[in-house]
Amino acid sequence: MSAPVISVESLTDTRLSDQSLASANSGGCASTSCGSSRRPDDLDPAVWDKIKDHPCFSEEAHHYFARMHVAVAPACNVQCNYCNRKYDCANESRPGVVSEKLTPDQAVRKVIAVANEVPQLSVLGIAGPGDACYDWEKTKATFERVVREIPDVKLCVSTNGLALPDHVAELAGMNVDHVTITINMVDPEVGTKIYPWIFYNRRRYVGIEAARILHERQMLGLEMLSARGILTKINSVMIPGVNDQHLIEVNKWVKQRGAFLHNVMPLISDPAHGTYYGLTGQRGPNAIEMKALQDRLQGGAKLMRHCRQCRADAVGLLGEDRGQEFTLDQIPGELTYDASKREAYRALVAEDRRDHLAARSEAIGMVKTASSGKSLLVAVATKGGGRVNEHFGHAKEFQVYEASPMGISFVGHRKVEQYCLGGWGENATLEGVIAALEGIDIVLCAKIGNCPKDQLADAGIRATDAYGYDYIETAIGAIYAAESGVPALAAIA
Repeated sequence: MSAPVISVESLTDTRLSDQSLASANSGGCASTSCGSSRRPDDLDPAVWDKIKDHPCFSEEAHHYFARMHVAVAPACNVQCNYCNRKYDCANESRPGVVSEKLTPDQAVRKVIAVANEVPQLSVLGIAGPGDACYDWEKTKATFERVVREIPDVKLCVSTNGLALPDHVAELAGMNVDHVTITINMVDPEVGTKIYPWIFYNRRRYVGIEAARILHERQMLGLEMLSARGILTKINSVMIPGVNDQHLIEVNKWVKQRGAFLHNVMPLISDPAHGTYYGLTGQRGPNAIEMKALQDRLQGGAKLMRHCRQCRADAVGLLGEDRGQEFTLDQIPGELTYDASKREAYRALVAEDRRDHLAARSEAIGMVKTASSGKSLLVAVATKGGGRVNEHFGHAKEFQVYEASPMGISFVGHRKVEQYCLGGWGENATLEGVIAALEGIDIVLCAKIGNCPKDQLADAGIRATDAYGYDYIETAIGAIYAAESGVPALAAIA
């Protein structure tokens, strides 16, 4: 899903759908309240202004705008059984890992370099690799310097919440509008299975006492942020057999305390990472288990389903990471911020969003009026502009949508290994792709060969390139209507 560096000339001469955007759709965080490019009627204008260009807080915006994390906060005050910050693979997306730790001054240089070359950039976050609120002086110094150089970038903090209450007033004073808190439990008994120890008030705590303190501090921090109007996203790691069922209770608690979004993420527990869970064989959930839990959470705190579990030094659109293009050795010593590319990009995005919104509304109307009572899970190969525009063999992930009598909604993504390299497809890789698409009814892509199409069919998955370069919702609406016997744009191949 890589998006190339865009010149101002290409911004004005080339459609967004072909070159400049990551995959788009128009659902929201499980509702319309944070998903469309037009402010929903039930959302306060001030809140809408905060989220409309934020790739993490708005599912629709994440296809148009990029985030950047700077790794300036290495110290941490909580040990999690799923975390080992010492392991780093540059090709892997996993929280808490970085290739370079930065000083605040180095971070500012890097932010300017990225802002000059990645016009999609709208948000700067500090997510470690330790804890941004525990390593507070570095976090604060970085934000203060960045704001002087690039005042229109949004600021975000990600934290485990233990030290958060101590810094809420300062966060508000720096106009930090968005904070993410990782909350995996509201029952300290469950917490003892996730957190071996915490460090609080210059003392190390273990067991039930550690989990109780962490829980109380997380709830206090969340309440304080809500009282100040700072939007909060709650990250929860789904750990089968540990907290998977308990996350239903977590969702209730955080909704009651004003959380804006709840993001349930799958545990990553590869033994190679050296984490406690990885070394002890604790498995992560599969895609079907993840969707089942998210479906059970419908009606609670609004869900974020487009998370990519970003690195603490991630750069670019969600689903891609261009951090290796901006290592310190590639950044000049002296830089001046040039806002022209970002301004031109935003103007082009505004136009495309209007077109996409109209197409989305038409497609959803088609689905809702169809007589079919069934649901379809559709996997889409896409690389930009909310369109079906990626070759099946080139896809590194598939965006998953559900079409039902309720409309069309984004439900998640499935990461895969690229099947086609150098013009040739690997059978073993294709088997892995098919396995990752378990439960999918239809695959949409810009192009697909007969061999993978036939093997997908043998696995009970239909695939078509008949809707190549259409808006995703337009293609899904046409397919759903055709299967319901309603005249549509085309029939599935």
